[in-house]
Amino acid sequence: MEAFHYEALDAAGRVVSGVVQADTPRQARAQLRAQGLLPSAIDLVRSRERARQPWARGLTSDELSLVTRQMATLLASGLTMEQALSALIEEASAPLTREVLGGVKTEVTAGLSLAGALGSYDKSFPDFYRALVHGGEESGALPTVLQHLADYLDARQALKQKTTLALLYPVLVTLVAVSIVTGLLVFVVPQIVQVFQQSRQSLPLLTRALIALSGFLRAAWPYIVVIGIGTAVAVRLALRRDAPRRRWHALLLGMPWLGSLIRGGNTSRFASTLAILVGGGVPLLSALNSGARVMTNKVMREAIEGAIERVREGESLARALGATRVFPPLMVHLVASGEVSGKLEQMLQRAAHLETQALERRLAVFLTLLEPVMILVMGGVVLLIVLAILLPIISINQLVH
Repeated sequence: MEAFHYEALDAAGRVVSGVVQADTPRQARAQLRAQGLLPSAIDLVRSRERARQPWARGLTSDELSLVTRQMATLLASGLTMEQALSALIEEASAPLTREVLGGVKTEVTAGLSLAGALGSYDKSFPDFYRALVHGGEESGALPTVLQHLADYLDARQALKQKTTLALLYPVLVTLVAVSIVTGLLVFVVPQIVQVFQQSRQSLPLLTRALIALSGFLRAAWPYIVVIGIGTAVAVRLALRRDAPRRRWHALLLGMPWLGSLIRGGNTSRFASTLAILVGGGVPLLSALNSGARVMTNKVMREAIEGAIERVREGESLARALGATRVFPPLMVHLVASGEVSGKLEQMLQRAAHLETQALERRLAVFLTLLEPVMILVMGGVVLLIVLAILLPIISINQLVH
């Protein structure tokens, strides 16, 4: 069966739209007429092709979390995958959500697994999401995995919103300060320069430096913009290759403060993923393979792949993770305790919770220090500009007196 997007008129003459499943457009029109609708347009859903277009957007985090929780509830209630997807399509209010789910249902009906069908829509369903779904399908505990996944998505979205709101004020202050400084250098300084040049007075070094910077910005700003865009594109293309991306990730991981944030975020994600899969009955090796796919840092992903080989050879998970030297010792000790006590899922959840709390504390400290540092830096820049303008004026007044 195919998914068709339709627009139709209901009995009251209102325009309605949605997605209907049928083998042909004729069958789709027949279904709509049977529902009392008069179809005006029937189009085959092309969400798979649209999803591959560079400008196409995917589901938002809120939409993905809602769809995941609803699907978990429907599957736990005994509905088949096709029935659950049909119910989600009817429930969805956003056209994009209906189209994506319609395309997923079409591929599931054609014989693909849910994880395989989601792979065609990577902008809506990220790698870690598909990895968890794949693990849930393999273990037969997909509803439980989806429920835990929905909780994880909600927690991650809450942390993201908290961080975004906390960063909003510093970003606005930075934009305003940069705009003011740029306006002073481009518009105010040249006007004052004319007065100083007419006086034929020897200008202080700070004033000459400010005049040179102002002239450079006014003359070279198109080149600066082009160089900035070109550099960004070149870096983006380079980071698509494995070797440069690994070197960049290793550099980030080795930075004093940023490295701990990256390590904590990846550790929390890995521990949460592993806890969900182990709790869903997924074998440990399969869970580790899925957990490696959720890591955003390539160095840490390679470390997990090395740990997988050690576990496959018979070594304990705690020893294998400890040998990588990229995970916090606290997590390694909790994993060891979980293996001994048979409560690996609970220990992994505790490790993820502790790492998330530590990450939130680091972010809070960073944001607390960021605001005064930004104010001091921008205040210092404005002070230098004011001094560069005032020093010649003071010198002229001294000569007059």
